[in-house]
Amino acid sequence: QLQASGGGFVQAGNSLRPSCTISGRTAWKHAVGWFRQAPGKEREFAAAINWNKGGTDYADSVKGRFAISRETGKNTVYLQMNYLEREDTAVYYCALDTSNYGGSEYIGRDSYEYAYWGQGTLVTVSS
Repeated sequence: QLQASGGGFVQAGNSLRPSCTISGRTAWKHAVGWFRQAPGKEREFAAAINWNKGGTDYADSVKGRFAISRETGKNTVYLQMNYLEREDTAVYYCALDTSNYGGSEYIGRDSYEYAYWGQGTLVTVSS
């Protein structure tokens, strides 16, 4: 199971740091991603981290403002969100890719690559 928390209501320019904790038995963790869905829009990729290699990937819309990290001992992934903009308002979902790529550094951006999903945490940014 994935449990996302840490969303909230902030003014533009401020920061939030949602977290995603993975619990239960998982045979393999390849990558953890954050996706977001704004009102009336499709879900989109925001950021992801390779669980074993530590490499990261970001959507252009958040690059330079968001930073994803993980604590393997706590089975937790964080999304540091800085300089938030009104356009960042969305429900943020964390998801786990359990594919076995043999230790590859590959990081997927498509939601179908992630088998397990958390319930989402709402981020609202006011202008």
